[in-house]
Amino acid sequence: MSFETLRLAVEGGIATVTFDRPPVNAQNRKSREEFIQVFDQLSDRDDVRVVILTAAGKVFSAGADVKERVGLAQEPGDYVRHNRITREFFYAVRDCEKPVIAAVNGAAIGAGFVLMLSCDIMLASDEAYFVMPELDVGLAGGARFLQEHFGRSKARTMYFTGEKVPAQELYRLGVIEACLPRDRLMAEAMRIATRIAEKSPLAVRRVKRAFDTVEEMPVRDAYRYEQTITVELSRTEDAKEAQQAFVQKRKPVFTGR
Repeated sequence: MSFETLRLAVEGGIATVTFDRPPVNAQNRKSREEFIQVFDQLSDRDDVRVVILTAAGKVFSAGADVKERVGLAQEPGDYVRHNRITREFFYAVRDCEKPVIAAVNGAAIGAGFVLMLSCDIMLASDEAYFVMPELDVGLAGGARFLQEHFGRSKARTMYFTGEKVPAQELYRLGVIEACLPRDRLMAEAMRIATRIAEKSPLAVRRVKRAFDTVEEMPVRDAYRYEQTITVELSRTEDAKEAQQAFVQKRKPVFTGR
């Protein structure tokens, strides 16, 4: 597959998606359509167990391409279509059946920040920073994503002021998994991805779905739901192999069945 705004590589069960739209990886309609296409495909690919999302250059994503907004909504339905594609751009990543690891190489601004927050596991370079400048360019959106990760005051301060927040601060707050020198970022993302890829792909998919499903459930109902996943998994060949390998003190060999 070839794309105009991203690159895809798959090796050893790990897919690496690299956003590559110079100079600052701004998100336009083409890039959103390609992201939706590639993440939908990765959900279905049996040779992919985990995904790393990163970007080319020094900026992870400068957010929405404001130049594209000029002239938008000249025809009835323009903004409706635009908003639908924008929503699905984020949810193609969030709803991907495989865990998605963000390796944020540089600034993540506005919709670029939200793109990172759509991922399951987040790492960032110590050169990265995060900004929500929506009010400065006449836009709105992303507040709910912030509320999932930040307290009431912090989320509102970031949004209303548009001030830069360094990666070190997000690590201190426990929002991101690691803040690393840039030359170690991909190695750490690959280390985590490799650990995930070694596990039963069937179990990983179902547990990711469980995470998404129980997010807003009461604790009792959530655990009950997770128990139904355990029952389903117990009937799979992968679960039997995992248990036998544990008892026999050997590395399991999973088939996805």
